[in-house]
Parts: sequence; structure tokens; C-alpha cells
Amino acid sequence: MNESYEMIWTAETEEDTVRLAEKLAELAVPGTVLALDGDLGAGKTRFSKAFAAGIGVPGVVNSPTFTIIKEYQGAQLPLYHMDVYRLSEQEADELGLDDYFFGEGVTIVEWASLVEALLPPDRLQLYIAHLGGEARRITITGIGAPYAAWCQQLQAIDHR
Repeated sequence: MNESYEMIWTAETEEDTVRLAEKLAELAVPGTVLALDGDLGAGKTRFSKAFAAGIGVPGVVNSPTFTIIKEYQGAQLPLYHMDVYRLSEQEADELGLDDYFFGEGVTIVEWASLVEALLPPDRLQLYIAHLGGEARRITITGIGAPYAAWCQQLQAIDHR
């Protein structure tokens, strides 16, 4: 059984969500996988943009909804930004996602629960729930020792 740790990050404002993304960007290493889920409009792409800025991706980062995977070169690491909303698990499997998951960069998968069987066993799962206005409740689950440790570090941050 893989070690895991779950915590809740309460974001009262968009800036709180950005701060979480920036903190996670500081922890990112090659092979980092962030699995994002949440309702439409909950802030998955906003989180992804803030994370990208945190690893030094210049310019505009857009949702890869219709292109499925967008690659960006950050100052520290490459970013592989995926949106698998329109894919079946079989279609996603045919894309060779492991090359991204175990590559030299960071992978963010929006709508990750749709391809959960294809995700690496160690990953950081984030579920963003819209609480009204700018407020969000972000459930963060670190699966695997490195990501469980990330959650413990985040838990110690006063983020309100």
C-alpha cells in the first residue's frame, strides 16, 4: 500500500489559490505529477497558470482542452499541461503518457480522475471545489512518500 496524506487548503481568494500553486512549484522536481480535478469553472486552469509561472514558464499558459497536451519550457523545468476531459481511457493510453509522467519535466493533468488507471502510483492529487465567489476548498492528497511529505509541509503553512 502506497503511503498517502490528505489535507485541505482553504482559499478565500484567488490569490490564496495562486499561493498554493507557487508553493507547489517550489517543490517540483523532474517527474512531478499533479492530478487536478474539480467542477467546471472551479479553477483548474487558473491553478495551472500560477504553477507554470512558479516554475518560470514565460508568457501565456492556456487550457489545452482541444490540443490535449501543451508543452512549455520553464526556467527550472519543462511543463507538460494536459486536459484529458474529451478522451477515453484507451485514447489517453495510446498517447504514451508515461513518457511525460516519468520525463524530465512536471506534468499537470486536468480531469485526471478520467484516466486514473494510467496515472503513476506516486502523485499529488488536487480536487478544487468552488465555494462561491473566489473561495475554493482544495483537497490535496499526496500519494507516495514524496508527495505525502509535500502535504505535511503545506499543512504547516498558515495560508489564511
